[in-house]
Amino acid sequence: MALPAALAMTLSACGGGGGSSSSSEGKENTEGTVSIYGTEPKSTLLPANTTEAGGSKVTEALFARLVDYAPEDGKPTNLVADSITSSDAKVYNIKIKQGWKFHDGTEVKAKNFVDGWNWSANANNAQQAASFFSVIQGFKDVHPADEAAKPTADKMSGLEVVGDYEFKVTLNAPTSVFTTMIGYLPFSPLPDAFFADPKAFEAKPIGNGQLKFVSRTPNSLIKLERFEDFKGEKVHFKTLDIKIYSSQETAYQDLVAGKLDFMEALPPSAKVGEKYKADLGDQVLTANLLGQSAIALPYYVPAFKDNVKLRQAISMAINREQITKTVLAGSYTPSDGWVSPGINGHRKGVCGEYCTYNPEKAKQLLKESGFTGKLTIQSNQDGGRKEPLEAACNSIKQALGVECEFVGATNFGAYRQIVDGKQLTGMARSDWSADYPSIENFLNPLYRTGGSSNDSNYSNPTVDKLLEQADGTADEAAAIKLYQQAEDQIAKDMPSIPTWNEKGIGGRSKNLLAAKLTFKRDADLASFRVKG
Repeated sequence: MALPAALAMTLSACGGGGGSSSSSEGKENTEGTVSIYGTEPKSTLLPANTTEAGGSKVTEALFARLVDYAPEDGKPTNLVADSITSSDAKVYNIKIKQGWKFHDGTEVKAKNFVDGWNWSANANNAQQAASFFSVIQGFKDVHPADEAAKPTADKMSGLEVVGDYEFKVTLNAPTSVFTTMIGYLPFSPLPDAFFADPKAFEAKPIGNGQLKFVSRTPNSLIKLERFEDFKGEKVHFKTLDIKIYSSQETAYQDLVAGKLDFMEALPPSAKVGEKYKADLGDQVLTANLLGQSAIALPYYVPAFKDNVKLRQAISMAINREQITKTVLAGSYTPSDGWVSPGINGHRKGVCGEYCTYNPEKAKQLLKESGFTGKLTIQSNQDGGRKEPLEAACNSIKQALGVECEFVGATNFGAYRQIVDGKQLTGMARSDWSADYPSIENFLNPLYRTGGSSNDSNYSNPTVDKLLEQADGTADEAAAIKLYQQAEDQIAKDMPSIPTWNEKGIGGRSKNLLAAKLTFKRDADLASFRVKG
């Protein structure tokens, strides 16, 4: 989002999303319970440590940030922020609204944002999304680039509390993305209670969002409840049950039977022959998703490091057209780049011939690579991820004449622990949904050295330099050109293989009169209306 040259920018205030993409007549019950599909979170429910779907379904509801995103396209508008102004896109003055409260009744103040950001950025606290704070001056002091080094400060010099409801942020350089990115989960405020007793907070998180935490039963249920003192748009139901499933098929059966109220994605079996339309009728939900599916090729696995021809051979051996039409039943389209369609800066065909099925060329590249042996693709087995990756493995096997096996972890949380612990032994699923609508969000977290979701453990100084230059460019159009140059270099290296882009198809039960999917393939909880 570009800042007008030489002018301060103020975002307009907004209370959150509403409306519905599917509704029917009926009396509304504002004291009802809604159940949604969930997967087991991989870690503690801290806003800067939940970068995966299982955890973020909870923390997104628990925490409200300075900025909110329109559910349809991610357009940012102020939420807790009263105003965000800057004359140079480097130094920002942020004023927050008075009267916002945490779930324990304490008031949300400027220091809660500053303290929360400083704690989340600090390397000693090992938060998964710490790298998102790298644009702030002084980040390297609290989070050295060398993983073996200790922080030399506990606060970023670029954060300053001006008053109870005002703080100042100084960035390393002017950037066009900052006012958009601060609506992302890691930029949540943390209450004083967190710093007083972090362990107690982990057991029962205290946020400032639409819903407050009630209870958690691992691998079964997470229960949340409407926060009556929420100053934004309150949800129109009393209780949210996030039901944890190990099988997307089982969840879908419950959805059709009315035992589950919402799923943001449907299993492959429901999409074959568009079976879901017969099952759900006008309860089908659709959205324009901003996301990207890929297969990561970890550089710490010897076969993939310094062997771009092997990486290219594998990519050319995957028949994307066939898999998206058959196994994925037209609910996905083939991908040919590393940035999602719908994002400003996306270009068709960035991957070129290497994302086009060509068994003959693939075999030639395999031979030139010198690789012999067996290939594997690792992923979670739940969430409908197994079937298309098995199909990709079969395509690789047929095209290259090598063994390929799908290796599944029990659930998404268990799988992400393997990935984050750098314990992958082969290729790995690496899907991405936009945290906010920016080309930067598809490159920095995944391909910058030390990025929060750099599943390939990829590192290229040229890419890092281009991304840093783009991050420090205030003009949006100029910044996008630099991001695109970084993507071009990523295409040459192919640290991950683009596979397909998902079309947003979900469903609601008859218990819901209305519901909406967001651009992130999440539930827009403000749009839910429960049948009376």
